[in-house]
Amino acid sequence: MNNSELQSIKQRYSIVGNCEALNHALDVALQVAPTDLSVLIVGESGVGKEIIPRVIHDNSPRRREKYFAINCGSIPEGTIDSELFGHVKGSFTGAINDSPGYFGVANKGTLFLDEVGELPLATQARLLRVLETGEYIPVGGTEIRKTNVRIVAATNVNIQRAISEGRFREDLFYRLNSIPIQMPPLRERGEDIVLLFRLFAMQMAEKYRMDKVVLTDEAKQMLMRYKWPGNVRQLKNITEQISILSPERQITAELLARFIPQDQETTQLATIRSDSDRSFENEREILYKILFELRSNVNDMRREISTLKRQIEDVQGTGSHLATTPNVPTIPTIPTMSPAAVTSTMEEAEAEEYIEPAPEVENLNVNDWSRQALEKALQRNAGNRKKAAQELGISDRTLYRRLKQYGLDNI
Repeated sequence: MNNSELQSIKQRYSIVGNCEALNHALDVALQVAPTDLSVLIVGESGVGKEIIPRVIHDNSPRRREKYFAINCGSIPEGTIDSELFGHVKGSFTGAINDSPGYFGVANKGTLFLDEVGELPLATQARLLRVLETGEYIPVGGTEIRKTNVRIVAATNVNIQRAISEGRFREDLFYRLNSIPIQMPPLRERGEDIVLLFRLFAMQMAEKYRMDKVVLTDEAKQMLMRYKWPGNVRQLKNITEQISILSPERQITAELLARFIPQDQETTQLATIRSDSDRSFENEREILYKILFELRSNVNDMRREISTLKRQIEDVQGTGSHLATTPNVPTIPTIPTMSPAAVTSTMEEAEAEEYIEPAPEVENLNVNDWSRQALEKALQRNAGNRKKAAQELGISDRTLYRRLKQYGLDNI
């Protein structure tokens, strides 16, 4: 598209600015207009995304058909399916007549779905079917209807994040994103900011019959350095405030600073939120809690194994004469293990580790020693289980489990 065509489009739709990103967005819109491909316009709130679908429709073969702009975020979730796809009489309370919905009324025309990221998941599934087959079923109906509608969607939502959080269907995103158009934020448009300020100031002067406000060079630089989280909409509001409230018509940097907010808001794309406020931060907190509990259990088991090893060593020390007894093997030691192997090793230690006694030696295996240690600890502490557990260096939970295992829970 040459420069004269571009300027003609800007004049027709009152588009102000010459930045490269804006010119590219308009160029893509004009190239895709003659086709029926779906278009997804992405940009922050207030950048003027609503201009692009109008340009596409007016320069397409559908320009003589109907054009509807629908803000999906302003329609209640309970009625949005009925608004878009229609309903049959009696399908719900208040449905006193059949309704064709926007897809029925806009047949052969263009639908602009603004804030498409706010659609409920069930409605997203219906929209995907319309995009793929041109078919839909009204709410409460059984008859399949067909429509030939061109879809242009827009969102200020971070779609990739919404997909990762399960709030937006990935297949619908790729279906809508046949032709992506990125609208630049105002902070990246350079001198366009000053041009827009001049336009809004002129409109205010003509509307209210007042002198137009003008900016000094320092004020212009301040205007272009500001982040403009509200983009063009915010710039227009501030220009109107200055035009009405400022006693001076020449705006200096000091005067302009009174109208520009000091708490600059974030300029990131918005994220989708719902009443449940679901996010993966909650899942991460749950996982962290589980991991901490597992680590605590592993530490308990490590202490239990250490206590068991000390008991074995004590028995070996008191019964060292067994080591000189013929055919009596040395008591094996328990090697250091990773946390993942702790549970299985404990069971094997309890079930399999033992000492083959000589005929004249009393049969004492690890379970017997552990049981004796528990009994002695309880006797020394007059049956106080908490003190016995502290003496043995194990948790109360582990002590109760051992008592039940050895049949000592009635002590």
